[in-house]
Formats: sequence, structure tokens, C-alpha cells
Amino acid sequence: MQLDLLKRLNAARKSRQAAVVVSDLASDEVRLILEGEPVAGPLGDEVGKAFRSGKAGTVEVEGKNLFLNVHLPPPRIVVIGAVHISQALARMAPVAGYDLTIIDPRTAFATEERFEGVELIADWPEDVLKDRPLDAYTALAAVTHDPKIDDFPLSEALRSGCFYVGALGSRKTHAKRVERLKALGRSEAEIARISAPIGLDIGAASPAEIALATLAQIVQAFRRREFVTAG
Repeated sequence: MQLDLLKRLNAARKSRQAAVVVSDLASDEVRLILEGEPVAGPLGDEVGKAFRSGKAGTVEVEGKNLFLNVHLPPPRIVVIGAVHISQALARMAPVAGYDLTIIDPRTAFATEERFEGVELIADWPEDVLKDRPLDAYTALAAVTHDPKIDDFPLSEALRSGCFYVGALGSRKTHAKRVERLKALGRSEAEIARISAPIGLDIGAASPAEIALATLAQIVQAFRRREFVTAG
């Protein structure tokens, strides 16, 4: 791989930006495509599939055999709220391949005893997200039911383009949340991305079932996310 291409790839990985290295198996020609760059024709379709699956492989495009090597940032879940749902989700997420962080300023809930082995930050989301910003490879789940804790990270998740944004609460609760998020500067189109009530509709009742429904919805959102690859 050419040195300048390798530098670009390393820079993309450092900034948590997805990339595909396209190698022509006949000529050894190599091309780097970053997520969001327009790619015309059939190659754009194949690159989109590669970004979505995260799997490397050989494809035939317009008579050429190409090897697509995909570099995706590790997907992660940020949970706002150290509650029972979070405890269950913290056990399930690693099995599905997701790193998970829980943020909650309420030290009575955010304890090592309740979340042993889990990355737990007992601080306000406003302060945490300054140094650990959200991005397109982050799913955010807000489950405290407390607007003082949930609203800011929800607004940041929409602004940052998180691939999934979910919030616990009834439709009546969400209607009030919508007005607060508008006051924070979020548009109706952005707010419409929030999954509320959170999780796939499986009739979940217990915290573990809600966590399962939420994780399933996160995986669905990650695998169905859209890419700009045609141009």
C-alpha cells in the first residue's frame, strides 16, 4: 500500500471514519474510499454493501476483479442512565459485538457494585461528551426518564448523526420531549429519528426484555444504515 494512502487510512481510523480499500487484483492498483465520498456506477453499489456488512471480499465490477477491504470503526453504545434496563443491556451488548458505556450523574445508581466490569461514568452527560463526543458509529439510548439528564445527550446524538437514537418513555412523554428538543435547536426531521418508545415492538415488559428489544433495534439500525456512495 502506498505511503500516502496508508496515512489517509490511519487518519480515517483515528477519527472513527469508515473506509474501504479497493485493490484491482490484475493491476495491483489501489484506491481508498472514505464513507461519504461519491462513487459512481456499480462500484458504488458494491462499496455500499461492503460498508453495510463490514465484511471484506472479492467482487467483479465491469470486468475487473476487485478486493474490497473494509475498515469500520468499532460500533459502540452509550447508555444514559444506570437503571435495570442498563444492567441487562450491559450483559447483552458485548455478545453482539458492541462496546458499551453508561453515563449517569446519580451516584446512588451509578455504582461499581451494580455495574461490575462495565465502563461506568458517574458524571453529567454535558461534561462527559465534551471529551468523548458522539459520532456516526455510536448508538445512544436514553433511559433515565429525567429530562435534566436525557435531553442534552439526545440533542447531541441527533446533531452528531448517531446511527441510532432511542429514548424510554410513553408517547405522551415523548410529545413533551419533542418540544424541549425543538427548543434546543433540533429540527422536526432530526427528532423524527428518535425511536420512542425505545426498542422493537416485541411486547417487552421486564427490564431484560426491554434491553433485548433495544439491542435488536440497534443492530437493525446499524445493518440498515444508509451511505452516500453513488455519484
